[in-house]
Amino acid sequence: MMQTCKRCIYHSDIPKITFNAEGICNYCEQYDSMNAQYPTGEAGKKIIEAYVAQMKEDGKGKPYDVVIGVSGGCDSSYMLHLAKNVYGLRVLAAHFDNTYNSKIAVENIKIMLDKLGIDLFTHVVDNREFEGIQKSLLKASVPEFEAATDLALATTHYMACAKYGIKHIWEGHSFRTEGVSPPGWFYMDAKYIQSIHNQFGNGVIKSTPLLWLSKWIKWMVVNKIKKFRPLYYLDYNKEATKKFLAEQYGWQWYGGHHMENRTAYFINNYYLPVKFGIDLRWCEYSALVRSGQMTRDDALLKIKEPKPFEKNLLDEIKTRLGFTDEGWEAIMAAPNKHYTDYPTYKKTFERLRPFFYLLLKSGYVTRSFYDKFCVLKEEIKA
Repeated sequence: MMQTCKRCIYHSDIPKITFNAEGICNYCEQYDSMNAQYPTGEAGKKIIEAYVAQMKEDGKGKPYDVVIGVSGGCDSSYMLHLAKNVYGLRVLAAHFDNTYNSKIAVENIKIMLDKLGIDLFTHVVDNREFEGIQKSLLKASVPEFEAATDLALATTHYMACAKYGIKHIWEGHSFRTEGVSPPGWFYMDAKYIQSIHNQFGNGVIKSTPLLWLSKWIKWMVVNKIKKFRPLYYLDYNKEATKKFLAEQYGWQWYGGHHMENRTAYFINNYYLPVKFGIDLRWCEYSALVRSGQMTRDDALLKIKEPKPFEKNLLDEIKTRLGFTDEGWEAIMAAPNKHYTDYPTYKKTFERLRPFFYLLLKSGYVTRSFYDKFCVLKEEIKA
């Protein structure tokens, strides 16, 4: 019998969930722990100000203080405003173009950069190569269709830092509005992508920048490039931020979380829920309930609403990746696989746990990476 958390809307089908005697799930307890670890208000403001002061010191003699990834989305757009107009940082925006940006995303990026006077570092991938990787990920029958995009985004940020000697990357994630996805839903690393592409494609990866372990360690240990999530220390309200960006900059809302990019829209609104039964709204709505930005009753009603999806997007994906209708049906009907079915860096991350703990404490990796990739053992199945 399904049990639902009495505080958020997580239920007993969520991976690794447990409930205490009061019926509250362990993810709510994780939220409370993070809420204490990352204070907002005056305490959070002081942490950001101290970090900004160090960034400005590290940026002396260089053209920029910080790299911020841009997607045209709400969080990254607000980060540009925060860094430039609130904290006076010299910002270099970075963007990985997987050739699936929506029209609104392109317009949002342009309007924010133009009005703020921020330069852009862009990496555009070779279409055929990237589509080949995407096709391999689909053939592998794993949920991480966007893993190559996500890794390339992160790598592009490091590439921009390395080119200009920048030591800081700001990331726009907020656990209070997005949550932290349950372990067992997703996994990604460069070796994982390469092993799948070797098995299901031609194995060629030249223009797609993946976060290979040796290069990543060099960027952290030698180049001293750190990551920081300022939204963790702010009373960040998503709806208020969307309204502010629209009024202040003419920014446009694109209809839903992750829907500014068409492959992200495809995976979140069709591929994951239909093939794997994964609906990321459970994560998002539960986070908003915990942070008081949505009532639990509203969340339970909204989660029942069907996710919007444009059929022409599925047709576009099939056409671009070369799937016939029969071939696509075979993809959707194939037995679901898990990252443990393919070679990855996971056991290497576990062996290097003490090393990554030092990197965590020094600000080079995030807590979510350390917990999921280094601490959590490889027995989880989706």
